[in-house]
Amino acid sequence: MALDPRWPVALVRGAVPVALGLLLWVAIAGGEQDRQQTLKAQPGVDAASLSQRRRHNELIMEALREAAETDDNVAQRRVPWRK
Repeated sequence: MALDPRWPVALVRGAVPVALGLLLWVAIAGGEQDRQQTLKAQPGVDAASLSQRRRHNELIMEALREAAETDDNVAQRRVPWRK
């Protein structure tokens, strides 16, 4: 069984994109720890801000849940919503 001379060329052509993708992934992953440290150092990451943001998200989800459960147009309600 003779080896087709096109086989090594096909193997190289298939391996080059994989190698480039791996190199790109290594280059991006190398800066990931620096990015994580930068995100931790940003203002607004303290516990008080996070709990305030969490409460705000809960209120939004409650409003969305209420809007999904009713046939009323909740967008036309007055600002202090009442159930």
